Amino acid sequence: MQVLLVDAFPMVRAALTALIEQHFAGAQVLGVDSAAAARAALERQVPRLVLLDLRVDGGLELMNQIHQQHLLLPVVVISGSDDTEDALQALGAGAMGYVPERSDLGTLVQALHLVLAGGTYVPPLKRLADEPAPVSAEPGQAWAELPLTPRQKGVLDLLARGLSNKEIARELNIGVETVKDHVAAVLKALGANSRTQAVLIATQKRGR
Repeated sequence: MQVLLVDAFPMVRAALTALIEQHFAGAQVLGVDSAAAARAALERQVPRLVLLDLRVDGGLELMNQIHQQHLLLPVVVISGSDDTEDALQALGAGAMGYVPERSDLGTLVQALHLVLAGGTYVPPLKRLADEPAPVSAEPGQAWAELPLTPRQKGVLDLLARGLSNKEIARELNIGVETVKDHVAAVLKALGANSRTQAVLIATQKRGR
């Protein structure tokens, strides 16, 4: 498995490289310190996964470019911020995961496994952590005020748990293509560009 790691700090690249090689058998990590070097690496070979620190000069532009040119290439953003708006910006640009640097190493490994399996990872973020938990555990109850059908709310519940389309299909006993239709409808209704962004937007609306 080829991994492209984009971070300006040599010590961070070394630590993350060691972590990935330890927890992902056969992983080969290419660490670069700039957006220009990342673009050159992508031209030579498209990796299985990209880890990106958006504080790299031109990092957000690189994120947008990867999303446009390599739509199926999963990108996990490593960030020094745990603010919801920063996460929305990254996820809106196409990231499949957002991991604040305050997260422990186990959380990062879990997030990478989830994204590689086709899911999305959203951590407890600063403005979300203070919101009360939903009173009812009934499927879709947390999204009662959203303009979604009951089935779409159920799909949103499973998206919030990080499930992939195949896992959602098994959970709801429906076809994968039907899941895709429901996910597309959820994204359209919430004005979201990605599954993870939809979860964040929905959580924000719930807290209003």
